[in-house]
Amino acid sequence: MLWQEICEHPALQNLPFKIESNKQGAIIMSPVKVSHSIFQGRILRILNAMLKDGEALVECAIATKQGTKVADVAWASNERIAHIKNEVECSIAPEICVEVVSYSNTQREIRGKSKLYFDAGALEVWHCAENGTMTFYSPAGKMPNSALAPAFPVKIEL
Repeated sequence: MLWQEICEHPALQNLPFKIESNKQGAIIMSPVKVSHSIFQGRILRILNAMLKDGEALVECAIATKQGTKVADVAWASNERIAHIKNEVECSIAPEICVEVVSYSNTQREIRGKSKLYFDAGALEVWHCAENGTMTFYSPAGKMPNSALAPAFPVKIEL
């Protein structure tokens, strides 16, 4: 299915799962715990408070060469927002894409999604571990902190 069809399909409305697609258009659903949502909210609030020339986004659909992937949280500059705001899925990734790692995620899956976000134009990909520890990456590899939001905390408390 195309992402537009997935978004509009009546049977897929109000599901308690995160939905993504693979390159064949098959739907992938991932269950999440309440802590996952709490981390999303806290990361979103910190990004909006810290970075003023853009917008933090939750559950941001991004077109990748492996289907539509959904960043748990993302941040896009005003310039990218102007480009993507009317799209069904982002044709270019926001500058920052954040994955809140769930018990159901494998390291291989998270690394693969990170690469897809970078290939789609992300400048940084962040991982939030189940204990709230943040890890920051650029296309060149792991960073001690974010270059775009250097004061972002290295741990999010529940």
